[in-house]
Amino acid sequence: MRLTRFTDYALRTLIYVGSHEPQQSSIAEIARAYGISETHLVKVVHQLGRLGLIRTTRGRGGGIRLGRPPSEITVGAVVRQTEEDLALVECFAGQACAITAPCRLRRVLGEALAAFLAVLDRYTLADLLADDAGSEIAMLLGLAVPTPEESRVGHKR
Repeated sequence: MRLTRFTDYALRTLIYVGSHEPQQSSIAEIARAYGISETHLVKVVHQLGRLGLIRTTRGRGGGIRLGRPPSEITVGAVVRQTEEDLALVECFAGQACAITAPCRLRRVLGEALAAFLAVLDRYTLADLLADDAGSEIAMLLGLAVPTPEESRVGHKR
């Protein structure tokens, strides 16, 4: 199983924005931090906004913030909502196969996909940022790490 670049960028965007809270982030900052295309990232951010995972504010002083608490953003849901197609083989997508009736491979692959998604469903963005991982990620991405007081009251640096 391989996730699309779109899903990869969506997950990385959420990690970046979550690591940067309570400050706002910008598409340019995220693209620069990860070395990815701003043009492609615009589409990702638009989709994340439509899903309510992030909030975007346009104009001067605008930016990107999480749309929900990190504990409410599950990795499995993000994958399901950003992958166009989770069909591992053609028969998952309704395509004809000469051995569909007796084939056990479809059931085995379906079980594997369900297990994959079940594991992802056990983790939230909060889990990905827990135990100082968010601070480490912020440092690696060149973000200012908010002090505990700023995190509690939401002050900007």
